[in-house]
Amino acid sequence: MQHHDHHLKHSIIYLTGFMGSGKSTIGPILANTLGYEFVDLDAVLEQREKMKVAEIFKVRGEARFREMERELVHQLGTRERRVVALGGGTIVHQSTLEEVCRKGLLIYLQSSPASIYQRVKSKKNRPLLLQPDGSLMEGEQLVRHIETLLSRRSPFYEQAHITVSIDNRLVGQTVDAIVKELRGYVKF
Repeated sequence: MQHHDHHLKHSIIYLTGFMGSGKSTIGPILANTLGYEFVDLDAVLEQREKMKVAEIFKVRGEARFREMERELVHQLGTRERRVVALGGGTIVHQSTLEEVCRKGLLIYLQSSPASIYQRVKSKKNRPLLLQPDGSLMEGEQLVRHIETLLSRRSPFYEQAHITVSIDNRLVGQTVDAIVKELRGYVKF
């Protein structure tokens, strides 16, 4: 079911997906291709709080961080012609997900646990992949953790209007695939 008229009014494109699925990489290129502005939710929060996401998590806790994300989604939803990269867990909250779907078009950048593992295994700035003592999870433990988180989040991710797999695709190919999908929804 495609609500064409609905999306012409709300030309905000939201990107969701697990950490490492390329939201911050694909976002600016997609925005540039469409002639839209690009906004990275995490980056805006970091600027506002003068702290990295990992620090906000540590100092404020995850629940407060999600609340801050929700407030920001609310504020950012007023401007048109923009691509917004959401945090990996932003829409894992039904009311946030519904607000995003109401205000714009949600695209899920889908990736397999194995590919996600390859991309995040060396990242030190991913608060959700840290053990309680602050060290990074490794190997099997990390793979299992990614699978668990992904299975918990998938029911939310899968409510996106458009799902595009990023696996085995170059960034440019992913952007092309998204643009092709968007033609049914948005005039640009």
